[in-house]
Amino acid sequence: MRKIFLFLMLSFFSMSMNAQEVYKAIRSKAMEERSNPLSSTVLRKYNQFKVDALDYMAIKMREQMPDSTAQMLDDQAYAMSMFLNLYTKTILEHRTDPGAYQVKIIKVFMDASYNNPLFRDTDKDLVLSYYSDGESMTRFSLDTNWPQALLAAEAELKKVK
Repeated sequence: MRKIFLFLMLSFFSMSMNAQEVYKAIRSKAMEERSNPLSSTVLRKYNQFKVDALDYMAIKMREQMPDSTAQMLDDQAYAMSMFLNLYTKTILEHRTDPGAYQVKIIKVFMDASYNNPLFRDTDKDLVLSYYSDGESMTRFSLDTNWPQALLAAEAELKKVK
């Protein structure tokens, strides 16, 4: 799983893409993984979050930011992918650490997502559907400014380590 995310991350660095191609590529790959019957349940749920977050982002941008550029959508999608890659990498690195420390790490990412909204959506049931689900491995807000959340998570991880 980690190799897949590292491959995606490296491939996005090396590509120059047209408007919305980053968004479309990330969404397409997530849809493919989500629909693959050979993928593990965890991987399918992980990719379901990606699809839901990307769809939410696109819909809200059309509603609240109709003048926003495709580049902004790409930037948000790319940062979300980087955020999730960092989350996965960090969780895997600390999988043998004590449970309390692992919870602290997860909380760093949850807080970074929650504390950096993009749209300030008042529909908390929708926005926090993953965040509030104790069974979800992607307990993040759908209403997230992903570049800011990524920076916040990176900064907090330095303090926690």
